Amino acid sequence: LAGDNAGVIAMAVRSLYPRKRKQGIIVGAAFAVVLRIALTFFAAKLLTIGGIKFFGGLLITWIAVKLFMDGAPQDKFQKLATTLRQAIITIVIADLVMSTDNILAVAGASHGNLFLLIFGLGLSIPFVVFTSRLLSNLMDKYPFIIYIGAGILGRVAGDMMLTDPYIQRLLHTNQFVEYLTQAAFAVGVILVGKLLLKLRAQ
Repeated sequence: LAGDNAGVIAMAVRSLYPRKRKQGIIVGAAFAVVLRIALTFFAAKLLTIGGIKFFGGLLITWIAVKLFMDGAPQDKFQKLATTLRQAIITIVIADLVMSTDNILAVAGASHGNLFLLIFGLGLSIPFVVFTSRLLSNLMDKYPFIIYIGAGILGRVAGDMMLTDPYIQRLLHTNQFVEYLTQAAFAVGVILVGKLLLKLRAQ
């Protein structure tokens, strides 16, 4: 379940100088996991509140467009490096918003056992760190992976917004509409990012 989180971490640290990347990945992942443990106790109630997932999806959409613009291979004006603090803030915000599935899965598997809960989330750190480092290095070698990462974040955002309890009460969507929305957001964040890059270049 942490694959999406590893992707956003890799995109967030890609614009850091190489010597800062490892630090950004470890600190960002650790902060996110600690906050995730705290939020687990409130996750079930939070997800039943209409609008929480919808606005979380909007936030992920903005982050996806921003990270795509920062790392787009064709952007002649991209920033060569963000600060470590900016990367960590992006990682923590995105991770918390995207972690609803992870939180509920781990909370369910631990059956209320605090030790198992902390152990399960803590165990995810080395997996996320390893995958994030691998992805960020691959993005350097194969920049087109940034398109895939942005598309995945867009898909997550579309899914969060459509499955929000309030939106579901209004629309009662079926699985086909959900897949269509996910695909539209996956393509949409890339198109919006490319349009904004073109406007910035002009």
